[in-house]
Amino acid sequence: MTKDELRTQLRAARRKHVSALPEAMRALVFHRPPVPLLDLVPKKAAVGLYSAGPHEAPTQSYARFFAENGHAIALPRFSGRSAAMEFARHTDPFDQSDCAVGPFGMLQPGEDAEAIVPDVLFVPMLGFTEAGARIGQGGGHYDRWLAEHPETRTIGLAWDVQKVDALPLEPHDIPLDCVVTPTRLYGPFA
Repeated sequence: MTKDELRTQLRAARRKHVSALPEAMRALVFHRPPVPLLDLVPKKAAVGLYSAGPHEAPTQSYARFFAENGHAIALPRFSGRSAAMEFARHTDPFDQSDCAVGPFGMLQPGEDAEAIVPDVLFVPMLGFTEAGARIGQGGGHYDRWLAEHPETRTIGLAWDVQKVDALPLEPHDIPLDCVVTPTRLYGPFA
């Protein structure tokens, strides 16, 4: 199966899974990071998250949790569709008043927001393996950014249905340090 075929299959499985969840359940599932995960996030570390699409693992509660615990929060920002991804300070994880819709239709910090390099980055995905391999949307934004910032700790957020046994990997695909799902942690604490 090609990566594009796998992406189509994983998108459909994720959409079906999330659509079957009651709205209240979706909000509760990723409400607070599990305790073992917190050991991987140093005090005062800048935490990078993503603005979740309708079927992605939600990040809003994590943003609030880390902001309330003294962490700087950053979200991806693109100046245009062909521009490199950067991260910028997200100052309002409660109302997102500091965000505007970016070129990919996702909320991102405004142009005047300070650029930040996260120490810990929560990464979106379509699929993952138990060993931390990841397949994303296909744009390569995260792999390129992580190649330039190898010191950043990477944590995937996903629904359980996104776990696969194997992925077609290429040399530029960067594995995650760990993955969090609603029912399990994959990584050094598993």
